[in-house]
Amino acid sequence: MKIAVIGQSLFGQEVYCHLRKEGHEVVGVFTVPDKDGKADPLGLEAEKDGVPVFKYSRWRAKGQALPDVVAKYQALGAELNVLPFCSQFIPMEIISAPRHGSIIYHPSLLPRHRGASAINWTLIHGDKKGGFSIFWADDGLDTGDLLLQKECEVLPDDTVSTLYNRFLFPEGIKGMVQAVRLIAEGKAPRLPQPEEGATYEGIQKKETAKINWDQPAEAIHNWIRGNDKVPGAWTEACEQKLTFFNSTLNTSGLVPEGDALPIPGAHRPGVVTKAGLILFGNDDKMLLVKNIQLEDGKMILASNFFKGAASSVLELTEAELVTAEAVRSVWQRILPKVLEVEDSTDFFKSGAASVDVVRLVEEVKELCDGLELENEDVYMASTFGDFIQLLVRKLRGDDEEGECSIDYVEMAVNKRTVRMPHQLFIGGEFVDAEGAKTSETINPTDGSVICQVSLAQVTDVDKAVAAAKDAFENGRWGKISARDRGRLMYRLADLMEQHQEELATIEALDAGAVYTLALKTHVGMSIQTFRYFAGWCDKIQGSTIPINQARPNRNLTLTRKEPVGVCGIIIPWNYPLMMLSWKTAACLAAGNTVVIKPAQVTPLTALKFAELTLKAGIPKGVVNVLPGSGSLVGQRLSDHPDVRKIGFTGSTEVGKHIMKSCAISNVKKVSLELGGKSPLIIFADCDLNKAVQMGMSSVFFNKGENCIAAGRLFVEDSIHDEFVRRVVKEVRKMKVGNPLDRDTDHGPQNHHAHLVKLMEYCQHGVKEGATLVCGGNQVPRPGFFFEPTVFTDVEDHMFIAKEESFGPVMIISRFADGDLDAVLSRANATEFGLASGVFTRDINKALYVSDKLQAGTVFVNTYNKTDVAAPFGGFKQSGFGKDLGEAALNEYLRVKTVTFEY
Repeated sequence: MKIAVIGQSLFGQEVYCHLRKEGHEVVGVFTVPDKDGKADPLGLEAEKDGVPVFKYSRWRAKGQALPDVVAKYQALGAELNVLPFCSQFIPMEIISAPRHGSIIYHPSLLPRHRGASAINWTLIHGDKKGGFSIFWADDGLDTGDLLLQKECEVLPDDTVSTLYNRFLFPEGIKGMVQAVRLIAEGKAPRLPQPEEGATYEGIQKKETAKINWDQPAEAIHNWIRGNDKVPGAWTEACEQKLTFFNSTLNTSGLVPEGDALPIPGAHRPGVVTKAGLILFGNDDKMLLVKNIQLEDGKMILASNFFKGAASSVLELTEAELVTAEAVRSVWQRILPKVLEVEDSTDFFKSGAASVDVVRLVEEVKELCDGLELENEDVYMASTFGDFIQLLVRKLRGDDEEGECSIDYVEMAVNKRTVRMPHQLFIGGEFVDAEGAKTSETINPTDGSVICQVSLAQVTDVDKAVAAAKDAFENGRWGKISARDRGRLMYRLADLMEQHQEELATIEALDAGAVYTLALKTHVGMSIQTFRYFAGWCDKIQGSTIPINQARPNRNLTLTRKEPVGVCGIIIPWNYPLMMLSWKTAACLAAGNTVVIKPAQVTPLTALKFAELTLKAGIPKGVVNVLPGSGSLVGQRLSDHPDVRKIGFTGSTEVGKHIMKSCAISNVKKVSLELGGKSPLIIFADCDLNKAVQMGMSSVFFNKGENCIAAGRLFVEDSIHDEFVRRVVKEVRKMKVGNPLDRDTDHGPQNHHAHLVKLMEYCQHGVKEGATLVCGGNQVPRPGFFFEPTVFTDVEDHMFIAKEESFGPVMIISRFADGDLDAVLSRANATEFGLASGVFTRDINKALYVSDKLQAGTVFVNTYNKTDVAAPFGGFKQSGFGKDLGEAALNEYLRVKTVTFEY
């Protein structure tokens, strides 16, 4: 049959795969839109098979089906709709369209528990039988005629997860396939649902999951397990909200002796014992809860509720020893060739494969309900002893990768409280610099001191490099799969997104970035960069190469792309977080470890980033951050024999020095993104309005502190005066002010020394005879504000025609009408070649100019349009090597050739 699959999730993916194996033709898959850059598994699988995939956020508007959606669906010619799991409302125009109609999977024995939280309510009501129904869709809510039902026993301690994983998922997949088979054979029944016994319950949400204590112990137990894990049954006790997991009525032999836990409304206080938390119903019978989630989100053993933080030495409790033995039995079942599982038993050396990792994770998660365990945890702790240590830490809520003592500087600003680490970050810990050295970081908006930041010394560099080297050679980072490395990077991107407003606020405070721009660019593009390179982790691959055979033998040659090792990344002050992300994301995706040196004047978002790497579960030592001076920290990184790669963005002068140091020390791999004097050529046949708009952006974007800023505009003579007039008019409209104000166009320059440099730069221009049309002065207010500036009549020999201002200074030169090759010659008459641009409506001219411009990036009828997928880097003395795009990965990889003879 021709089938349209409408739904989502792994369940939907499995049903889709099984239907294709049965020989059915899936003509289209309709699934949910990508979330945070991640596609649903069903859609991913279908795309791999070349099946059309449609991702609609909605199917109707104002109660009416969307005509375009209906038309695209009808064009597929489906004979049956299969809805394995669908969270969207599908209009009847779709449901009724196929010849065989539509069938839906529902995880309860209809007509009982109609609605979206059917599994929850099966448990909450204490049903002894559970199961699923497959029914013919109609215009009611789970009311259609029944096609097929299967039931199972609900065990006393079943949770949503255990019931789903044991029966509803695997048997549900088989049931859907069987239902389609019956339809194809013409044997599918249509049995009207009886209304007797029908129930409908709403979606379970956190706010409705509060425990009612005025009921028997069994009802309380059913409520807790029916809400386990999501949304979680909770109560208020000890002045906080406590959520209970892993409940059981099996209290045989338990004595309620321990510390009392008063619970408002409860029949009796709870009792914290070695086995967990004993609770009482209004019938005086007991139930036991083994895990508690505190209000701050930390999951702990209920038995440890009054014990506070776990000690650094893990001495297992009685309950934990029981868990350890249960886990040992799991290992024994998975590793049948091992006579006895000992602490030194290595999971992989004992014959386990990747499929066994999934099995171990799922069995342990079921054994320790409420525990967050992932595949990479097994790779990180592959011996049984290490695995139990990791498991117990997680059960205690003391995940070693996520816990770190941080001395924050807190500020109430931008209608929020920002929390900023201010120490060095080495080996997963925030620490003071050698000799407790610090330096002030200044708010450029008013010149005030934000805080004292630790100032790294040479010995601190050596410690950070040693931590990165150990993490690379011996740590968990190199043991996990590339795909799991990508998952950690996705998680880091998600955390950056959760903290996006805080990060943007810090950029505004520390770098003077306009807040609205920081949200979109400084932070927004940083998030995009990590997501982009996370996707590359498992796609870095070599090749096989045909070579001359060593006859009569044969040869096979292949290449491998490997991480280079410890990398040093030195970033500038204009885009503190974004430049860090451009380099660090590619570096980590390739599998390296890194020591990051942020600019001394803008260290705070780099340190906040370090904190987020811990929360994401990036292993300790993989990322290290050292605020400090370039002459000390940058120099030591360049000289260090254990650093194998330097990535640098900054001035050409410093770049040359770094390149020399890298050569002399150990011939490090190096990539350099250096200075620029990017030409922008504006022809008379351009869209003048757009040229003015984009010309403004090319110079004044981010206060002119932009490596690819148009350092010189060449404007064709016939439109020169009109262009200048319009630009000056727009400049006078720009609001210069506090970067946190939402209507500010232009914030302060990054730091005082740069402000002074800009004033001197403009004085040069005036002295040499250029016409200062507007600006050129410091704004008379506190802070480091400089007026947006426009110079005209700039001749080629002048200082401002040749040197980069790195500020809000527009340099305009004329060129004669039609003199194409002459203006190209002038545009290329620079030792820099980072970026360039051209505005013209003539496609032939645009192609010719883009061919001739000697720059790493050419913008045509746009400017500043960078993207995470497009390589970025310069020519000539603007450096070499690429950030962003696939090309950036090669900067952090080495190619190994392996040749076999057989």
